[in-house]
Amino acid sequence: MTEITLKDNHNDNGRSILLKGDMTIITANNWRSKLNDIAVSNNQPVIINMKGVRNFDTTGAWLIYSTKKRMEKVGANVTIGDVTEKQTALILHVGSYDTATEKTAPTKNKWLQSLATMGASAIALFEKISRLLEFLGVVVLGFIGSIRHPGRIRWNAMTTQFEEIGLKALPIVGLLSFLIGLVLVQQGAVELKQFGAEVFVVDLVGISTIRELGVLICAIMVAGRSGSAFTAQIGSMKLEEEVDAMQTIGLDPIDVLIMPRVFALFILMPLLGFYASMMSLAGGALLSYIQLGIPLDTFIERLRDVITVKTFLVGILKAPVFGVIIAVVGCFEGMQVEGGAQSVGEHTTASVVASIFLVIVSDAFFAVFFTAIDW
Repeated sequence: MTEITLKDNHNDNGRSILLKGDMTIITANNWRSKLNDIAVSNNQPVIINMKGVRNFDTTGAWLIYSTKKRMEKVGANVTIGDVTEKQTALILHVGSYDTATEKTAPTKNKWLQSLATMGASAIALFEKISRLLEFLGVVVLGFIGSIRHPGRIRWNAMTTQFEEIGLKALPIVGLLSFLIGLVLVQQGAVELKQFGAEVFVVDLVGISTIRELGVLICAIMVAGRSGSAFTAQIGSMKLEEEVDAMQTIGLDPIDVLIMPRVFALFILMPLLGFYASMMSLAGGALLSYIQLGIPLDTFIERLRDVITVKTFLVGILKAPVFGVIIAVVGCFEGMQVEGGAQSVGEHTTASVVASIFLVIVSDAFFAVFFTAIDW
């Protein structure tokens, strides 16, 4: 290690700091600690004597420059003594780069940034779909296990869900379905009157309601009403650590929380879908009589001609699938809640959006499938 020496002498003329040794990048740390320990006062004359400095590079020049600058900020009168021309030139050269520069944020390529955002969103979506499929597999195994061992089914919890999902939903489902029937007749009558084919409005209402709209509109309402409730209920239980408590005492949350809701919607969706279709037909029959003068017996007779068993089955067979989708998504989002109350709201919103999206996608799939098999 190269030996360095710093002598700090005080006298009446001021303060003399004698440096001896190499001032290079190798000895920079030792010099820095010694120079930083020197404290000066305001108006104090200070001479930095470089007579004993042998090897000198840009690191040494920066040490001298920064030390002089620090002392002058305090108010000391600093001079550098016994310095060679080369050393002076190097100190001045280093000091010329001591200028303030504004920090500017690096410019980002908007296209790359958009692509990165899309990629991150795609990865997050893929991970969520993976977790949803994993959860679906657990639910399917629980469903099969409950069918094989009916003793695992919690009938009291399921009965409660029947009341919450089915009985209490009848007013809103019936009202909206009734209004859908009115709207279908009103819009259809405007066009069919131009051709004197008002009676065909019965075909429009009957087929569209029983085959598609009755079950679909019912599923959307159930997703918004019951699916969101599933997420909020289970999410609140997760925040209060009730789900963890169940597992601690040996209860499976799938059997206790998930399966009663899945079974309830699996059973109730066909019933609610049928009820919604009938209420829609009732609304259509009422407006057909008021606006078009079609008697009720004529309306029913026309329905018998256009509605077949296949038409009825197309609507009813989709209902249990919609029910399972809504229940699984609602419970899945509830089990993902963590953190705080804000998480409950976020996952409740995600539950409704995902449920409705998947219901409509599956309905489109069923439409293509039943058309392909000529149903």
